[in-house]
Amino acid sequence: MRIVTRPDFDGLVCAVLLFEKEKITESVKWVEPHEIQQGLVEIKEGDIIANLPYDNRCSMWFDHHYSNKIEKPFLGSFMIAPSAAGVVFSYYGGKFKKDYSELVKETDKIDSAQLSMDEVLYPEKYPCVLLSMTISNRSLSDELYWNKLIHLFRDIDISGVMSDADVKRRCEKVIENNKAYKTVLIENTVLNKHVAVTDLRLFDDAPDGNRFLAYSLYPESVVSVKIRYDDTAKEKIAVSVGHSIFHPGCKVNVGKMLKKFGGGGHRGAGACRFPAEKADDYIPKIISILLKNEANE
Repeated sequence: MRIVTRPDFDGLVCAVLLFEKEKITESVKWVEPHEIQQGLVEIKEGDIIANLPYDNRCSMWFDHHYSNKIEKPFLGSFMIAPSAAGVVFSYYGGKFKKDYSELVKETDKIDSAQLSMDEVLYPEKYPCVLLSMTISNRSLSDELYWNKLIHLFRDIDISGVMSDADVKRRCEKVIENNKAYKTVLIENTVLNKHVAVTDLRLFDDAPDGNRFLAYSLYPESVVSVKIRYDDTAKEKIAVSVGHSIFHPGCKVNVGKMLKKFGGGGHRGAGACRFPAEKADDYIPKIISILLKNEANE
């Protein structure tokens, strides 16, 4: 039996919970949503998919993304909820050997972007927020780190996790990167009415950082769009869209919109990936929809 999940904080906490409640016999398989959607992942009998789109070959499925809802029966649970970890936690009635309620509460807050301005500007003051920023879905070379975090969270509390030498080093790196990323955002973002568009295609390796920072830098925007190349060959484009967490006003269901462009997500945030040759067609259409700001429920 194997857990198949996404390399972000929510996916990691899903794995922490599932390791305790199910007889997991293999290492976690870390994948991106588009890999499931495009049939690029071999899903086997016994696999438990969490925080990812459904695949009919799996034995259990847990998710919370609006765009992933299915109508067929399955074993597991789907709810429109702040986090997939919360869905897993509820499925098992919150009954675990260790008290994970606070960890799930933090995951709900982080994955649904229910953060304060202080948490966005100074994540180093908030352990789970800072730690979540060390889990990048950009490099599978970090799999050993992600797996290590699963075992740390199962064995010790958050203060103990934050004291681990590897975790401390990565957190310090995140703080440095966030400072540099702020400059990158300012230099590469254009405010188009109420839409903040950050285009990082000038970079061979697009810089990454605090995904909530744009909302504080452009408080007049109600939604942000980030564009970057998704591979070194520059053959794939990744577009991320998110409602501002400080200025409510975007009426567009992002997950539903991006499903038309090969992606998906929640009402308030999502992403899509597509061949670079489609950029001149897809990107203006996405921005146009956001500028019209009409409900698409």
